[in-house]
Amino acid sequence: MRKILFLTMVALLSAGSISAQKSALKDAKRALGRDDLNEARTLIKQASTHNETATDAETWKIMGDIGNKAFDIERTNAMLGKQSNDKVMYEGLYESYMPYLKADSLGELPDEKGRVKNRFRKDIAGILRANHPFYINGGVYYNEQRDFKKATDFFEIYWNIPTLPMYADQKDLFVLDSTYQTIKYYAIITAIQSEDHKRALKLIERAAKEPFIENSAYKESDIYELMASEYMNLGDTAKYLETLNLGAQKFPSSKYFIPNLINVYIKEGNTQKAMDYLDTAIQNDPANACDFNSVKGALLAEKGDYDAAEAEYNKALQQDPNCERALESIAVNYILQAQILKEKTAMLTDRQQQMANDKITIDFYQKSLPSLEKYYDLLKGRNAEKHEIESALLKLRNVYYNLSSMGVDKAAELEKVEKELNL
Repeated sequence: MRKILFLTMVALLSAGSISAQKSALKDAKRALGRDDLNEARTLIKQASTHNETATDAETWKIMGDIGNKAFDIERTNAMLGKQSNDKVMYEGLYESYMPYLKADSLGELPDEKGRVKNRFRKDIAGILRANHPFYINGGVYYNEQRDFKKATDFFEIYWNIPTLPMYADQKDLFVLDSTYQTIKYYAIITAIQSEDHKRALKLIERAAKEPFIENSAYKESDIYELMASEYMNLGDTAKYLETLNLGAQKFPSSKYFIPNLINVYIKEGNTQKAMDYLDTAIQNDPANACDFNSVKGALLAEKGDYDAAEAEYNKALQQDPNCERALESIAVNYILQAQILKEKTAMLTDRQQQMANDKITIDFYQKSLPSLEKYYDLLKGRNAEKHEIESALLKLRNVYYNLSSMGVDKAAELEKVEKELNL
């Protein structure tokens, strides 16, 4: 008898607890109806943490409605020209989103008979569709507040809403135009600004997998540039290199992927791979010969192939006679050959051979001067950095000094250069 009485009391207590929580749901709805949002939040929070009502779709629907009501009140005030609170408005908008999704997912669970009766989906779908554009405004608001993480949250929600399961059979409900594509970019950029590189990379990879819509904010290749940059930020050099290769294949005319690949291979000492990509870059972008041909010339010079290097520098100068990189490099190319020959000559005992070598050495030094002097004039003309000008002057001093010591009168030029260097 006592056991039966105990079980009866437990059952009554349990039923009373459920009844109390159901009552809390009703009270929360009443508080919401009279715009007492603080009371509504307190009551629904209790229901959301109780075992019996935490899995009830209605609990989360009401929670979403509370946030949506806060948003609606402030938005209506703003529309009517009354005083409104943007922070409260967008907090409410944000507060509504996740509870609505949870309410919808719980509503999709089958009952004991295997039937799905989601009585909240239609209402939730209508609210989210109506609120969809305002997530852009929320993202802009938080971006202006420099709360980049929250800005990303809003832009990502705007990105997510059209892809929700509740709209699976309504593909034309949202206009996925250039604005939609631009907001994806904003989500990525604000994630980068918040220095959440893992999140940024996840968003970038998602954007890369989705159809690209032409827009005025960015190009499709920018997505892959950002992807490469984020892999670098995360220290994943293998993925960085993989992305550069992918970008080079997809966007051969880009000025980002191939130049960076070239730099990677140069740093790794893989000269042949760097040369291969340089040839591709020169073919794809002949207008950029100043840089690409000059780099190729430098790689050839490193290998000791000075004639081939000279040919590349001349190609650069044919395309751009004022290419500073090529002017300096071709001058250095001659100076290096002069220095090497001069050192070899110093080891010789054959006077005739020494004289013949000296003649060639002088020729190399003299060939360097037109390019080197023009390079110096260009630097002066554009008010280049002091260290750049000093570097050019030191090269000129070297040439004038060596020519003077070999019987070519460059005393006046040498004196002028040394004066400028304060020597």
